[in-house]
Amino acid sequence: MVSSSPAPAAVAAGASSLRVHPGWVVLGGVSVLFHLGLIFYGLTPALISRPIHMALALPWILVFAARTPWQKASGWVLTGLGIAACGYIALNEAALAGQYGFIDTNLQMTIGVFLIALALETARRAIGWPLPLVALVALLYGLFGEYVPGQFGHQGLPAASFVGTLTIAEGGLWGKLTGVSVGVVAIFVIFGAVLNAGEAGRGFMNMASSVAGRLTGGAAKVSVISSALMGSISGSASANVASTGAITIPSMVRLGYPRSLAGGVEAVASSGGQIMPPLMGAGAFVMVELTGTPYTQIMAAALLPSILYFATVWVGINAFATRHDLRPVAASEQPAGKEVLITSLFFAVPFVVLLERIFLGGVTPQYAASLAIFVGMALLFVDVRLTFSLRGFVSRLGDALVTAGSQVATIGAIIICASLVIGVLGLTGLGVKITSGILSLSGELLWPALLLTALACLVLGMEVPTTAAYVICVSVAGPALTELGLPPLLAHLFVFWYALLSTITPPVCGGVFIAAGMVGENWLKVALKAMALGLGLYLIPLAMVANPEVIRLAFDPFWAVVDALKIAVGLGAISYGVIARRAAWLRLVLVIAGAVVIFVV
Repeated sequence: MVSSSPAPAAVAAGASSLRVHPGWVVLGGVSVLFHLGLIFYGLTPALISRPIHMALALPWILVFAARTPWQKASGWVLTGLGIAACGYIALNEAALAGQYGFIDTNLQMTIGVFLIALALETARRAIGWPLPLVALVALLYGLFGEYVPGQFGHQGLPAASFVGTLTIAEGGLWGKLTGVSVGVVAIFVIFGAVLNAGEAGRGFMNMASSVAGRLTGGAAKVSVISSALMGSISGSASANVASTGAITIPSMVRLGYPRSLAGGVEAVASSGGQIMPPLMGAGAFVMVELTGTPYTQIMAAALLPSILYFATVWVGINAFATRHDLRPVAASEQPAGKEVLITSLFFAVPFVVLLERIFLGGVTPQYAASLAIFVGMALLFVDVRLTFSLRGFVSRLGDALVTAGSQVATIGAIIICASLVIGVLGLTGLGVKITSGILSLSGELLWPALLLTALACLVLGMEVPTTAAYVICVSVAGPALTELGLPPLLAHLFVFWYALLSTITPPVCGGVFIAAGMVGENWLKVALKAMALGLGLYLIPLAMVANPEVIRLAFDPFWAVVDALKIAVGLGAISYGVIARRAAWLRLVLVIAGAVVIFVV
C-alpha cells in the first residue's frame, strides 16, 4: 500500500536484526506465529483474533517507529493501555457477543472511546494525518449528523449504540476488513518479508538485467521488470522505490540518463507493482471480501490490464530514446547466467509452490502462502553461492521477523482506521446518500460518473495509502457505478487502479517524492516524466470499461486477448505520440488514432 512518507514498514525493511534489540525479533516471531497459526488451528472468534491483531501492532507503531523520546515514552504508555483494552475485548468475547453492540457499563464506554482514539493515533503515527482526519470527520458526522440539514443529515444515534457497534461488536474496528488484514493480508506480508530477507530481491534484479539489460534503454527496462516483480510482493510503492531504486536509479544516472527520467521510471514501475498479480499488494484480498469474487478470478481479471500497464511504460521508454541516448547496460555489468539461474530460484521456488497449491491443489490463497512461507524460510539456510550456514539463517530469519512484524502492524493500523470510516458509513446511511449524489451530479450517465469517481480517488488518495483510498472510495462510489450498469468486479478494479493515481500525480505523489530525493532532481520534473510514462494508469481503467472483455480472461480468453491487443495498439500510439521527438502533426495523429482504437473501434 502506498504511503507518501516512510512508514514503519519501510523502516523495518531496512533494519537488520543485528541492529535492533532481540526483543523485537521475538515480538516479530510472536506476530508471525500468531498469524500463521490462525491458518492452521481452525476458526477463532473475530472478537478474539482481531483485537489480538491490533494489540500486536501497537508496539511496532508506537514504540519501534518512535522518532523522539516523547513519542517513545507516550508510545509505551499507549501500548500498555491498548493491550489491556484489546485484552478486555478478547477475554470477554462471549459476553460482548450477546450485547449486540450496545454498551451497558461506564467501563465499556471508556474502553470503547479509548480504542477509537487509539486507532486514530496509531494510524496517524504510521502514515500521517490524512486518513485519521477522514476517520475523525466520519466519527463526528456519526455523532452530530442529526444536526446536518437536508438529505445528508441522519436521525441520530445513541452514543452507547454508536460507540458499541464500532468497538465491542463485529463492526467498526473488528469488521470484515480487519478480518482480511488478520487472515489474509498479514500472511502475504510475511511471505514478502521472508523472500526479501533472502536472495529473492537479488534474483529479481538479476533476471531483469538478463532479460532487458542489453536493449535500448536497458537500464530503465531493468527497473521496470525488477520493480514490477518486487512491487507485487511489497505492497508499497514508496518502500519499493526506496529498495529497488537504490540500485536502478544510480545505474541509470551512471549511463547518462536524465535524472528526471531515472526518477520517473522508478516511480512508475514501483507504483505498478501493486496492480501486478499474483499478489497485488493487499488490495486484491480486500477485493475478495468486498466483491465475494474468488481470488483466482480477481488475479485473472487483473493480469492483462497489468501487462498493458508495463507494456505502455516499455513503449514510453522507447519513445524517450528518440529524445535521449538511453544506452543499454554494459556487458561487463551483466550478471553471469549461473548467478541469474541460482538467484532466480530464491523467488521462483516459493512462487511455484504458491501458485501450484492455489490452482492445482485447490487450497485457499492464505493456506498456499503459508506453505510457500515455509519453503522460503528453508531457503534462508543458503546464500547465493548455495553455501549452507546456520548463522546466516539466524540473521536472515531475524531480518524477516522484524520486517514482517513491522509491516503487518503498519497495514493493520491502516485497515483498522479505514474500518472506522466503513462502520460509520453503514451506521448512518451516508454511503447511500453519497451514491445518490454521484448519480444526480452525473445525470445518471456512466462516463460522467466514472470521471467523478476518478477525481474522488485522486483527492482521497493524496497522502492516504492505496488500499485505504480504494476501500473508502469504492464504499461510496462503487454502488453508483454498479447501479449504472458496471459489473461489480469491473467497478472495483476501476476504483482500485485510480486509487493509485496519487503515487505519481501532483500535488501529492509519494513515489515521485522519494525517487526525486534519491536522484537529486526537482520533484515536479520527475512527476512530469512519471505521468508521461504512466499514461496507462490514467487510460487503462477507462479502457477496461470500454472493452470489458479484457478482464474476462478466466471465462473468455480469446476475446480477452483480442481486446488486450487492441488496447495495447491504442496505448502504444498514444504513448509514442505524447513522448517521442517527432513532428507535431504526426504526434497528434498518433494520439487521436490511439484513442479511436481504444474507445471507438
